[in-house]
Amino acid sequence: MLLVHPIHEVLRQLPLLIGSVVLGTATGNPLWSVAALVLLVAYGIARWFTTTYRIDAEQIQRREGVLQRTVLSVPRNRIRSVSTDARLLHRLLGLTVVKVSTGQEAKGDTEFALDAVRVEEVTDLRAMLLVDAPGPGPSSAQAPAVVLARWEPSWLRYSPLSLTGLAMIAAVVGVVYQTGAVAALEDSELAQAGLDTAQRLGVVVTVAAAGLAVLVASVTLSVLRSLVTFGNLVLSRRDDGEGGDRVLHLTHGLLRVREHTYDMRRLRGGTLREPLLVRAFGGARLDAVMTGVDGSGEASLLLPPCPRSTAERVLFDLTAAEVGGELRRHGRVAARRRSTRALALPVVAAVAAVVWSAPPWAWALLAVGTAACAFLGFDRARSLGHRVGDGWLVARSGSLDRRRDCIAAAGVIGWTVRQTWFQRRAGVATLVAATAAGVKGYRVLDVPAEWAWSIAAEATPWVGRTEWAASQTYTASA
Repeated sequence: MLLVHPIHEVLRQLPLLIGSVVLGTATGNPLWSVAALVLLVAYGIARWFTTTYRIDAEQIQRREGVLQRTVLSVPRNRIRSVSTDARLLHRLLGLTVVKVSTGQEAKGDTEFALDAVRVEEVTDLRAMLLVDAPGPGPSSAQAPAVVLARWEPSWLRYSPLSLTGLAMIAAVVGVVYQTGAVAALEDSELAQAGLDTAQRLGVVVTVAAAGLAVLVASVTLSVLRSLVTFGNLVLSRRDDGEGGDRVLHLTHGLLRVREHTYDMRRLRGGTLREPLLVRAFGGARLDAVMTGVDGSGEASLLLPPCPRSTAERVLFDLTAAEVGGELRRHGRVAARRRSTRALALPVVAAVAAVVWSAPPWAWALLAVGTAACAFLGFDRARSLGHRVGDGWLVARSGSLDRRRDCIAAAGVIGWTVRQTWFQRRAGVATLVAATAAGVKGYRVLDVPAEWAWSIAAEATPWVGRTEWAASQTYTASA
């Protein structure tokens, strides 16, 4: 770690280091970059001397901090899972980062991570930390793991359909601007040669070439990121029988290997996410709905964009819920609201074009935009639906990022019926199922108002008589 910490500090503060190089070049004093590098290396070495951890009979504790001391303790009887994360340098040195989870969301400084532990010590450390966890101890016989899905190279075809590559390019451009490198290159020979080439080629050719270059770079970066991040992905499940451990194990990554172990007793369902372009090519992503796991980020991801049939099969294996069946439509009013909201912007743009006498090319763009918005409204209306049965609530909505939420009714702890002024005028409502898992609230959009409490009562009988609940709610709102 005397090698790992300094290198990671240099990489983490790379914008600062680049800025010091630019400052040294501008002032003619290279000592600025040398001083920044020395400080970063010294800080990384100091982290090794100021970080310790211990495990006793009741808790695991970590102390760290160079300028500010931080002590983080986790009761051992609250530990639910232990995961590992090994970057390339860690793997080369035979080290890994051990992360301890208590089933509650933890980010940043509140996340308990031991950086770093020798790989050969992880098995004993995991057994020691999980000895007080619910279920049998580490010496109990374990059933063999059942592989639910493996990464396949064909999944890479979905990578360019996301905006990941463009986001990476934008991030690089932002870092370059922040370091001041652009200002230093404005009068350079390279910049002047680029401007001369653009003038010779013309505006149209230059823009087309730049767009093609960005597209190729975006596709390349998206594919490489997907390959490096999700290569060798294996999703498996182990069930040791009644009273035993039921865990879901996910491992993925080529250069940086990550392993996650989830307690399936905390699983409350799953979400199929289908962005428009990925859906057009028959793909979907699978997220877990689980207590203690953030449902809006990468922490909940079980499968990256892959064939929709694979994602549906894995979700069925985990929940035994039929996710691909027919849904109950929400009626013409809900469909009309989707179309009206989609076409509102083109109507406003058309009025503005008439008032300011827009040129013909603007009307052509408006026509294309109107057609796209009309398709968007139609697709959103077609996606809208829900189903309740066999102890599950299934709700689908969206177009650009369509999602099908499959939520266990037993995990629902409350219901909310919401109506905006426009929804009250239209006679529809949004039903929200509250749960301690995932994003905490899962919506059934624009159902007829008279259906709302019937759906809640059908999913969770404890809601009571629909008429009583509805009358209490409407009386309170009045």
